[in-house]
Amino acid sequence: MDRVHLMTVFVAVVDTHSLAAAARKLALSPPAVTRAVTELETLLGVRLLTRTTRVVRVTDAGARYAEDCRRILSDLAEADESVSGMHATPRGKLMLTAPVMFGALYVTPIVTEYLQRYPEVKAECWFLDRVVNIVDEGIDLAVRIGKLADSSLQAIQVGQVRRVICAAPSYLAQHGTPATPDELARHCIVASTAASTSEWRLHANGESRLVKVQPRMMTTTNESALAAAVGGFGLTRLMSYQAAAAVAEGRLKIVLSEFEGPPLPIHLVHREGRHASQKARAFLDLAMDRLRAHPLLKSG
Repeated sequence: MDRVHLMTVFVAVVDTHSLAAAARKLALSPPAVTRAVTELETLLGVRLLTRTTRVVRVTDAGARYAEDCRRILSDLAEADESVSGMHATPRGKLMLTAPVMFGALYVTPIVTEYLQRYPEVKAECWFLDRVVNIVDEGIDLAVRIGKLADSSLQAIQVGQVRRVICAAPSYLAQHGTPATPDELARHCIVASTAASTSEWRLHANGESRLVKVQPRMMTTTNESALAAAVGGFGLTRLMSYQAAAAVAEGRLKIVLSEFEGPPLPIHLVHREGRHASQKARAFLDLAMDRLRAHPLLKSG
């Protein structure tokens, strides 16, 4: 059989966890699906699925091969769209990733506007406070904050933010406002994300130094650190966009601003060349316009 057909059948079995369900999805007979999977395993010399009378499970080798098949089939579909002229109208599934709060505050409004503009596109948003490998995970675009590692990916800067130390006015009134990093109190709140540790890098006179804080509270999310700070518990360190609303409303006050480091760039990262599909390029254009126009992202 045609190798593309075999891959298509195999991916359908993995996605549906069933030979019969894959047959229904592809309008094939169950024996035809079984033959396709068997032929693929014979070609590869590897067991891809473990089959019993009740359940189908993918092997470790099969799971890795399924991801490769998805990328290959996606590339073929995009090639077909391009050559047939269908690329004029974005369609298909767009996969995005961004940090949690940035995704909620800034990316989600862009996604909904984009989906209203292009009704033949569906979006899947991975809002995570970790760096997602967009090639391995099949992601179309990613928002990255901070210095980028060297890679073959394309990156477009759309803004910048700062890391700020802040606390509620009630906390500062009770405990005093620190004037130097050495005066940071023990009542610190630390969000234990990849970018936040109990050592805060601050800057002065063109030099940087690590200041070790002794947190009274450790949390896994920036949202909870923000809530604790607004509640008057202590000082926390956040991205400026995360604290912006509370600062504007007077619920938080930024301290030690003269010890902040350089602004952190915000980039839209995407796969280059033919891997940048029409649906991705259309979203990229919209996101560039919206993010670059946002006042809170221009200077941090």
